[in-house]
Amino acid sequence: MRFYNTLTRKKEEFVPITPGKVSMYVCGPTVYNLIHIGNARPMIVFDTLRRYLEYKGYDVNYVSNFTDVDDKIIKAANEEGVDPEVISTRYIAECKKDMEAMNIKPATTHPLATKEIGGMIKMIKTLIDKDYAYESDGTVYFRTRKFKEYGKLSHKNIEELESGHRKEKEAIKVTGEEQKEDPLDFVLWKPKKEGEPFWKSPWSEGRPGWHIECSVMAGKYLGKTIDIHGGGEDLVFPHHENEIAQSECCNGVPFANYWLHNAFLQIDKQKMSKSLGNFFTVREICNEYSGQILRFFTLTAHYRSPLNFAREIMQSAANSLERILTAADKLRSVISAAKEGELSKEETAKLEELKAFRKKFEEAMDDDINTADAITAIFDLVKFANVEVTSDGTKAFASAVLDELTQLCDILGIVLEAKEEELEPELAALIEERTAAKKVKDFARADAIRAELLEKGIELKDTREGVKWKRI
Repeated sequence: MRFYNTLTRKKEEFVPITPGKVSMYVCGPTVYNLIHIGNARPMIVFDTLRRYLEYKGYDVNYVSNFTDVDDKIIKAANEEGVDPEVISTRYIAECKKDMEAMNIKPATTHPLATKEIGGMIKMIKTLIDKDYAYESDGTVYFRTRKFKEYGKLSHKNIEELESGHRKEKEAIKVTGEEQKEDPLDFVLWKPKKEGEPFWKSPWSEGRPGWHIECSVMAGKYLGKTIDIHGGGEDLVFPHHENEIAQSECCNGVPFANYWLHNAFLQIDKQKMSKSLGNFFTVREICNEYSGQILRFFTLTAHYRSPLNFAREIMQSAANSLERILTAADKLRSVISAAKEGELSKEETAKLEELKAFRKKFEEAMDDDINTADAITAIFDLVKFANVEVTSDGTKAFASAVLDELTQLCDILGIVLEAKEEELEPELAALIEERTAAKKVKDFARADAIRAELLEKGIELKDTREGVKWKRI
């Protein structure tokens, strides 16, 4: 298995610190509102990586935090006139609903920043003791230039950063950060402002900087050196760069061995923003399509490639996913109708072909989690199923093919058996009326009901097992 490591800018063979075990940290969302579809991409990508690692036999300790103290949370709380914890608690619950809709497994641990303040204070004290940090008027800063490897993840050098900061000197004076020793230094602890939540520390009543939160949570739940650290490419600098600096200066060992970053998601080839009117939450998209379609769409592109969201592309993803689901439905129908008995010699030979599909799938996933090619392998299997599995064969053969399809889709988090969805009582009554009409050969009424249901977004299909419906 090989991953593209942002740190080294090349694909590397994955060798975990402890054989058979994987420690993985992925930066989670700041919970001040419903998550947007940009948040969804890293969630889906790294959930899929976790699933594949587990499929390969690894015991995965997967940690993904919730940032539950932040300027945006405080602003939302002030606007509603409530405590910030009310906002964060509400949107953590909503985020978990959206994650469930996208079939994202809960992390081994979902730490909250506000519950780890003690660890952050302890880490900051250590950095001060080691002379990597200093206090000024209640604010604690990290001495960026003292970490000689600063910039090794983003591949920025100090001269580039210094040039950028020269333009910001006047802005720094305005924000009251002129007490920094160096413009490149970043905040580890900041004093409270009026109306903000705060915690007591040796330096001031205040709260931690953003970067220190992830270093502490990763260290507490995974150890001083972890196997994989993931997130969106927007976090490479400064967030992940600063995590490395403070963690390695505090602990004296490498922070993470493999750094994986997904590319941006664009909307109609533009950056998503509220000002452009192209900002979509996961909830909005799941109501229009489904969490499964959003997940499938996300995995149709390699995680390091830019992903363009457009409705025609989502519809294409929906159609492609439907092909897989239809093949699974057909296999289930064949299983219910096919004869019992042992596999024939022909069927035994055909089952050997399944190994080629799995091999192609694994080769794709082993090559830096290439889900796009893994999906191609699944469609090869779908084609095989549609051609080779018929009711003339045995239950055992059809079952083996369905089992193979189910296993490969499960690695990608694609659910083949839809949850039983309840239909509104008035629509269910119409379906019953149509069934009764067909029994008395009132086909005109049956057709009229079918058309009425279609207008209401319900498509009917008559099968040997009875009438089936789906939303369209």
